[in-house]
Amino acid sequence: MIMGATKSEPYSSTELSTAKMYKALGHPARLAIINYLLNTDKCICNDIVDELDLAQATVSQHLRELKEAGLIRGTVEGTAICYCLDEKALTRLRDHVAQVLSRAQDQKKNCC
Repeated sequence: MIMGATKSEPYSSTELSTAKMYKALGHPARLAIINYLLNTDKCICNDIVDELDLAQATVSQHLRELKEAGLIRGTVEGTAICYCLDEKALTRLRDHVAQVLSRAQDQKKNCC
């Protein structure tokens, strides 16, 4: 996997997958999709387009990015693809953020 001009060889698979999740979350429309899924008690299909007021093709691209990053899952139901959050991926992301915060607090004592 090549991330822009950066070589991926020196990075672990965990670092690469975590970076992909962060990159996917780096767009406001994708954050809006995540927030919409968080506030919905079921898998959602076509109503994402109505909620975001974006073109179908644009929403589809953002959903594809989130799915490739592992943050959401999609299942085919008839002619629609329904999406929901991937709890395991979000747990990994939460754990990474918690680890960073914990280490930052420890380093704060010795930081400039």
